[in-house]
Amino acid sequence: MDDSTATSNRLGFEFRGDGMEYFKIWIVNVLLTIVTLGIYSAWATVRNRRYFYSNTILDNSSFSYLADPITILKGRIIAIAVFIIYSVSASLFPPLALVLAIAFIFLFPYFLNKSLAFNHRMSAYKNIQFRFKGSYGQAFMIMYVWPLIGMLSLGILYPLVFLKANQYIVNNSSYGTTKFQFNATFKDYGIIFLIMIGVAIVFGIPAWAISLQAPSLAILTPVIMIAVYIGLIVYFIVETSNLFYRSTILGEHGFEMNLTMGGMAKVILINGVLTIITLGLYLPAAKVRMAKYMCSCLVMDAAGSLDTHAAAEKENISALGEEFGEVFDFGM
Repeated sequence: MDDSTATSNRLGFEFRGDGMEYFKIWIVNVLLTIVTLGIYSAWATVRNRRYFYSNTILDNSSFSYLADPITILKGRIIAIAVFIIYSVSASLFPPLALVLAIAFIFLFPYFLNKSLAFNHRMSAYKNIQFRFKGSYGQAFMIMYVWPLIGMLSLGILYPLVFLKANQYIVNNSSYGTTKFQFNATFKDYGIIFLIMIGVAIVFGIPAWAISLQAPSLAILTPVIMIAVYIGLIVYFIVETSNLFYRSTILGEHGFEMNLTMGGMAKVILINGVLTIITLGLYLPAAKVRMAKYMCSCLVMDAAGSLDTHAAAEKENISALGEEFGEVFDFGM
């Protein structure tokens, strides 16, 4: 790290992957997954994640993905077994299938917590692993209660749904023993939603009026609406991503994301067009292009040296002496 970076403590993220390089990994993964009837998918998942983790750089150090494919395979076997049991019972004894369906509703929050705990635990930076300790009640609220409240409020409380989901993810996560905190508010998300509603009204009503007053120009209505719809999607991605990182704190360290409408629209447009033209073969390069753009806009406002922080975390974890039971990746 150079002197200017050490003085400012603004550490930029960088993604050093290459589209063609990742394509080779991706195409081999696809072919082997097909040949092995899906068994290789666990190894494919590990290879894909390790490529993206190892090419994501912060302060001249890359992230690491530590999962064992066998552990992932176990989780998937469990998920497939559960699905087979449900399918067979639905055919042979429908009442039992109904009971199982209800049981699954209550099991999904448990699976969600286990999957998040697994993926956090298998992610590391400077040899310090991340952790996740969400409760079953929190997961149940996120999966069912808050979305239901959003629907019953006719969408008025949907900003609260997104807020609660992000609070659940961030506030239950930690880097070693240092916890993350999420300080966004309902107002922050509410403003984003209000702007989207306002734009939809401003452009939607004139488009509808044109179709009524000038039938010959009615063809413009769907064109305008599609353009507005795509624009709102890009706006939502940009604003919620910027808000998410701006509101996330790790101990004394902060983050800043500076995505722009123009930059995001350009990446999405290029990725979309080239993926369609190549019948999906550009998809690996599209993922790399998006990762490069996202990382180029992400900055960590570090309060001191990350090496010092990592060294302190190693001492804390060693003193804590925690033991973790085996957890599985259920693909939630």
